[in-house]
Amino acid sequence: MQIDGYVQALREDLARVAALGDESTGRAAELLSVALESAIGRRLLEALGEAALELNGQLEDGRVEVRFAGGDPELVYVRDEADAALESADEALTARITLRLPESLKSRLDSAASNAGVSVNTWLVQALQRHLEARPSAGGTSAASRRRLTGYGRS
Repeated sequence: MQIDGYVQALREDLARVAALGDESTGRAAELLSVALESAIGRRLLEALGEAALELNGQLEDGRVEVRFAGGDPELVYVRDEADAALESADEALTARITLRLPESLKSRLDSAASNAGVSVNTWLVQALQRHLEARPSAGGTSAASRRRLTGYGRS
């Protein structure tokens, strides 16, 4: 979905309608389409945000986020972490690695796994999955920021 494409299509529609009038009508339509370009893009982004919020209200096991890929917005379904943990529990754990850790880190891992009520192996697998599936961000991702809709407008 490219906002620039929608804006261009609206400009072309306005030009076709203005062609029914005289030269001054065509010029007025051209000036109007340039003036409205950023407002139209902003309104389309607002509509996408509203659609994501509406869908979130209907989903029980995930959420919809508006993300930007190369400047183009897209709606992305993101499953809740609890579902990802259940999925990983169902996967066959067949790969094996040996990991050497400082004793202090091992103690912290034992404590974190114990607090989560899972084995160290399960805790590590879940932590690695969360880390690898997380999208990069400047300030990290807290539970609140993962549910926050953010973005920017372009004029």
